[in-house]
Amino acid sequence: MRIVFMGTPDFAVPSLKKLIEKGYKIEAVFTQPDKPKGRGHKMQMSPVKEVAVENNIPVYQPQTLRNNGEMLAVLKDIAPDMIVVAAYGKILPEEVLNLPKYGCINVHGSLLPKYRGAAPIQWAVLNGDKVTGVTIMYMGLGIDTGDMISKREMIIGDTETAGELFDRMSLVGAELLADTIPEIESGKAKREVQNESEAVHAPMISKEMGVIDFNKSAEFIFNQIRGLNPWPCAYTALDGRKLKVFSAKIINKQGEPGLAFVSENKLAVYCGENALELLEIQPENGKRMLSSSYLLGHPIKEKIYFE
Repeated sequence: MRIVFMGTPDFAVPSLKKLIEKGYKIEAVFTQPDKPKGRGHKMQMSPVKEVAVENNIPVYQPQTLRNNGEMLAVLKDIAPDMIVVAAYGKILPEEVLNLPKYGCINVHGSLLPKYRGAAPIQWAVLNGDKVTGVTIMYMGLGIDTGDMISKREMIIGDTETAGELFDRMSLVGAELLADTIPEIESGKAKREVQNESEAVHAPMISKEMGVIDFNKSAEFIFNQIRGLNPWPCAYTALDGRKLKVFSAKIINKQGEPGLAFVSENKLAVYCGENALELLEIQPENGKRMLSSSYLLGHPIKEKIYFE
């Protein structure tokens, strides 16, 4: 089985490593172009590229695959039996989709047709879902609309963040991929058409989504904090300074939404319904810390509100 792998972030790394471990011939890796990162703006390889380089796999980093005759010629020359995609971040045009003998398959971080789109893992947490999973699917022209091949369910932990779920799901996805490819190769794989009436879109996450509105219920904000951790992170402001919130706990207390108080030696705030203890925070220009440590240098004044 000759495979071309397309992926970019950490989520895709276990899938690529699993294919290598299983002895599949990875003819090439396609990943997004290197990007400047950090204070020095040094160019940095994607996590997938790092694995490819370590394993002496040819790497291609086109800005786009659409109307890209050069990359299409490369793929035709490779003549892969299958293209495996995991969080690549770019659209595959029809001429690429039709190229491999066994098609193009995608490792998707939800139980389709729920959460099609760029951020399925984050939206599952943001919406307070208790169950999610991974779907291996054939790719089509629509965004995550192709026929489903296999699924594996996962329970979302009560306090699990999107980042933690992301890491767990990447491993489950790699295992499911390794179990599914032989089924496809043998012709035993099933194809299940997605029910369009059950489709839910999962759009990209933005920094603006991090703003906390304490008129919302504590449960809503609790899920917002979990779903936006580690990026872009939920945030508010106290005493005119921005405050990122990484973790919190719902407590059964009622009060004026936005009013700060101290609960069990932790910084806390009343919400539209119930309240939240803010467990781990990061003040503007400061370090990430426990809110109990923050209170040592920032005692809560009477009638102070989160903005």
